[in-house]
Amino acid sequence: MSAPDVTTSAPANRADHRHDLAAPAHSHGSRQTYLIGFALSAVLTAIPFWLVMTGAIDAQATGYAVIALAVVQILVHTSCFLHVNRRAEGGWTMIALIFTSVILLITIAGSLWIMYHLNSNMMPMDAAGSGELR
Repeated sequence: MSAPDVTTSAPANRADHRHDLAAPAHSHGSRQTYLIGFALSAVLTAIPFWLVMTGAIDAQATGYAVIALAVVQILVHTSCFLHVNRRAEGGWTMIALIFTSVILLITIAGSLWIMYHLNSNMMPMDAAGSGELR
């Protein structure tokens, strides 16, 4: 009995195990996507900075504008840089993002609700600050 020829069977054996080449390539962003994301991020950072530094509008409107532009910037980052969309990973990244957003919203809303009610239900203090009830 002769030993099998290792040199001829090894390349065929390696070719059988190259299943990762047949897997679909994950869509990473193009240069254009990254440049658009960078430009939008720069603009969405400069506008709130300008609003705060110049005082172009009143303080409450500036606060709302900064929060709104921050939300838009989060969306730009998730789509342009993190590539979260309905097609990525069979939609699981989008489902994970939605779940995380719901949990975050519940946490923030619950915290604000608790702080508001704690503030309104605090024991009144007298003018001297002794804390005695009248």
